[in-house]
Amino acid sequence: MSRLSTPNLETDTGPSGQIYAQIKKAIGAVPNTYAAIAAHGPAALKSILAADAVLTGGSLPRRDLEVVKLVISAAGGCDYCVAAHSHLARLAGVNADVLKQIRDGAPTGDARRDALVHFVRKLAQSSGTVSDEDFAAIKSAGYSDAQLVEISLAFATTVFTNVFNRINDTDIDFPAVA
Repeated sequence: MSRLSTPNLETDTGPSGQIYAQIKKAIGAVPNTYAAIAAHGPAALKSILAADAVLTGGSLPRRDLEVVKLVISAAGGCDYCVAAHSHLARLAGVNADVLKQIRDGAPTGDARRDALVHFVRKLAQSSGTVSDEDFAAIKSAGYSDAQLVEISLAFATTVFTNVFNRINDTDIDFPAVA
């Protein structure tokens, strides 16, 4: 059970209620993590949503963004974010078998995706320090300098939500991960 309380999403008319209304309009529902963050730090959620808007408008395909977020979430042990990003990656076109391989640390058979997974896993394991070889490998896989910036931003926002969800023990409202 989530540790932090959240107000009734339908009746909250304060700053968080305005954010809830925007999220519902955009995606149809307010995920539990967004509800809890907005209830206690609406500016923090606005920052995350603004960063996600930047990422959505960037050059990294949505499926790659979700793979980045899934790898970070799995490395960070955030069950909530693993479920969320597995679901969102499926919606972006990554099949369930590939998602399981990514979560399990197994190769997917797609060299570009595997290079991305390896690079992001290395970032997560090394607090962001990568070798010249790691850098050369991600560049050889075809990722641009701008995409490396986007990977870094996705990393930062995902670490925030991972840590928040672990503090809150947020109730998972995404499909279970098998």
